Amino acid sequence: MKLTRFPRVRITHAPTPLEFMPRMTEALGGPNLYIKRDDCTGLATGGNKTRKLEFLMADAVKHGADTIITQGATQSNHARQTVAIAARMGMKCEILLEDRTGSKVDSYKHSGNVFLDRMYGARMQEVPGGTDMNAAMSQLAEELRGKGQKPYIIPGGGSNPIGALGYVVCALELVDQFNTQGLDVGCVVHATGSAGTQAGLVAGFEGSRSDIPVLGIGVRAPRQVQETNVYNLAVKTAELLGVAGAVSRERVQANCDYVGDGYGIPTAGMVEAVTMMARLEGILLDPVYSGKGMAGLIDLCRKGHFRKGDNVVFLHTGGSTALFGYMDAFGGLTPL
Repeated sequence: MKLTRFPRVRITHAPTPLEFMPRMTEALGGPNLYIKRDDCTGLATGGNKTRKLEFLMADAVKHGADTIITQGATQSNHARQTVAIAARMGMKCEILLEDRTGSKVDSYKHSGNVFLDRMYGARMQEVPGGTDMNAAMSQLAEELRGKGQKPYIIPGGGSNPIGALGYVVCALELVDQFNTQGLDVGCVVHATGSAGTQAGLVAGFEGSRSDIPVLGIGVRAPRQVQETNVYNLAVKTAELLGVAGAVSRERVQANCDYVGDGYGIPTAGMVEAVTMMARLEGILLDPVYSGKGMAGLIDLCRKGHFRKGDNVVFLHTGGSTALFGYMDAFGGLTPL
């Protein structure tokens, strides 16, 4: 796989740390738990979208864009990082925020990522839940072209084959870290939503013949839908890389038992996971993605899904800024 042939804006603080979590390991009494700190990628408080935006923004420059259009949920981590890199590169940014949860809580509507979107200078429009977001972005692009602007559309989550290249890079980075630290890793676990992170990891591990399993913990779609979305994108990413046929269907695995009542809606497992990680490891997760991803990993450890002594890596996709939009979900936190 020759990644150097793809234009790239290098902004990620890489390699991000790979750290052992001794207190979480002890508390769960199962596998040795490690964390890949992609909350430390550097852009706009960090997160997994930074790696994707390296390739997407370079492609935008290649196409002569002066305006970026993207979309996400109200507390979108992707939107926050996209408008930040647009500001850094001197581009305008238009964000469509979909009301997926129906929450009327003031902090959810105006704090957290929404506040930072405004801080970075985004033009924002809120649209109802269930809106065809791709069609809405296309319509906005036409309107902007009519005003003489040159828009470039980035899909939700930055999840297309170009964006997924960011997690091919991460997969290769992980392989190097595993080899350097002498770790035989049994599984990489992370929260999976728009599919780009998991698709890139799978394409990277399989394309490099690393034979490292990836388990996505779903935060939105049912298992069959999620796995199909990830597989289709992983196949397209492998084809873009010139390793067509590298990804087989059975290598795409998602567990979608921890979504709860829906995308972005808090669960008791998420609250427990975020609180445990804060109090045992001093690490903040986010309430929409990594919180539910860790909730899944915790439950699987308790159920004996992983063997004692296995090395399991949790990839932290960032987003702790969104906690300020979900403070009500945590009630009155008591001191230790």
